[in-house]
Amino acid sequence: MDLQLAGKTVLITGGSKGIGRATADVLAGEGCNLILVARGPAQLEETAVAIRGQRQVNVRTIPADLSSDEAVRKVAAEAGDIDILVNNAGAIPPGDLASIEDARWRQAWDLKVFGYISFCRAVYARMKARRSGVIVNVIGAAGEKFPTSYIAGAAGNASLMAFTRALGKGAPADGLRVVAINPGPVETDRLVMLRRAEAQQKLGDPERWRELTATMPFGRAATPHEIGNAVAFLASPLSAYTNATVLTIDGGG
Repeated sequence: MDLQLAGKTVLITGGSKGIGRATADVLAGEGCNLILVARGPAQLEETAVAIRGQRQVNVRTIPADLSSDEAVRKVAAEAGDIDILVNNAGAIPPGDLASIEDARWRQAWDLKVFGYISFCRAVYARMKARRSGVIVNVIGAAGEKFPTSYIAGAAGNASLMAFTRALGKGAPADGLRVVAINPGPVETDRLVMLRRAEAQQKLGDPERWRELTATMPFGRAATPHEIGNAVAFLASPLSAYTNATVLTIDGGG
């Protein structure tokens, strides 16, 4: 299926690994030019080189820590006009209310919650001036399932869900769309690391970590590319009437 995205310029935060890298692969396959943003310059360049080796698209990289509004505005200015923004950077730590101290909670929200909001603010006006653009926020299913053991993530994700719907509600008047995806468990490096630690604790062997996914729908977590495919479709003209919507992809679990 041709998603009619060829020639579009896409900025992806957290674009060097996991869902961000998979999304970059998918969009490069659709003929999009990419701007990848992440903290680590070496991994960013590795990702860019790999994509350039497979696709005839332009891939730029901008190493940056997006946990401050100033940094976000600097990256947005360097990127220039973009057609699609994929907010994906940030990982909020697990823990209940007593185990996550205030400073750690705020640090995590500075990158993910306020980072998403700042980037939307930084690009929205330029998109509005052209009356063209799509913002896709990759959030997380904890924002609707409210696990006590992931309280900072649940609260932050729920806030971003509301933010997406509120911003999206007014977007059609400006010629724009704002949507979000709530992935459930996804087999990223981070998930594997956490599952290995859990398998060591519960089963005495980190290599048995896949046994911990047996009760998930389809007996596994999602793949990063399954989320990337959804990002691409929602960002495409084929999904032009989808707006102010949060799509949950958790296998039905």
